[in-house]
Amino acid sequence: MTSVTATARTGRRSGRRSGKPPDHGAWFLVLPALIPILVLSVGPLLYGIALAFTDSQAGRTAPTQWTGLLNFRDLLHDTLFWESFRIGLLWAVGVTVPQFLLALGLALLLDQNLRFRWLARALAIIPWAMPEVVVGIMWRLVYNPDAGILNETIGDLGLGDGRDWLTGLGTALPAVIVVGVWAGLPQTTVALLAGLQNTPHELHEAAAIDGAGAWRRFRTVTWPALRPVALAITALNFIWNFNSFALVYVLTNGGPGGKTRLPMLFAYEEAFRYGQFGYAAAMGCVMVAVISVFLAFHLVARLGGGEDA
Repeated sequence: MTSVTATARTGRRSGRRSGKPPDHGAWFLVLPALIPILVLSVGPLLYGIALAFTDSQAGRTAPTQWTGLLNFRDLLHDTLFWESFRIGLLWAVGVTVPQFLLALGLALLLDQNLRFRWLARALAIIPWAMPEVVVGIMWRLVYNPDAGILNETIGDLGLGDGRDWLTGLGTALPAVIVVGVWAGLPQTTVALLAGLQNTPHELHEAAAIDGAGAWRRFRTVTWPALRPVALAITALNFIWNFNSFALVYVLTNGGPGGKTRLPMLFAYEEAFRYGQFGYAAAMGCVMVAVISVFLAFHLVARLGGGEDA
């Protein structure tokens, strides 16, 4: 038996050494998915990076010249851009954190054996099925200062006459953040609910038998199993929220006074309102660099987590 085992091991090693050459024909199976990525994502990204080093402007007759790092040097002194960058970080954090906390509570609730749980789960993902433009239009009606349901409710409760939420300097950004939290809640809930359902119920039963309360079971059983999913969805949400465009564009178009002008909105205005394609491309490069650094730190933290990674 020992000789047979040794022969089998030797055969496997020799098979690996003299294995078949890689099947290059497999690339043809990947091409239908690879070509759209190269054409619609990688190609425009490389073209945008190249534009960032030019003075490209709108108009077919406008000459384009190589300017090197001039656009990036101008960005360093552009206080409006860095203000939009600060607003973008406030928006991303202000949406991501409440979104995760609310989604965690909702996922824990939907994971319970409740009546009509199927209906609650279906209702919870309705905002996910709505386009951002539709969500923005709907919430504009909610925030309408004259006939919006929010001001009507405030008046009925005797809490005041309401206000114009989307044009107030102090209320525009919080109002938009509320909409962002509501619109992004379903996908976070679904991801966390999937993580909860992958947690073995035997662990909860064993902890309950040992006398662990609800909070201790969550801290010692639920959260360790949910932590990888929570880290991944939080990182993705931060990136999606920082790169938001359509929702804020429909709600406020960056106003009032630039209080909701996110970096993506600022770059859009520079490119398609003022025709400064090169300068807008430089803004996009800065945003890509910041997101890349964030992803690098996130991946290092994840890979350093051992099995959780």
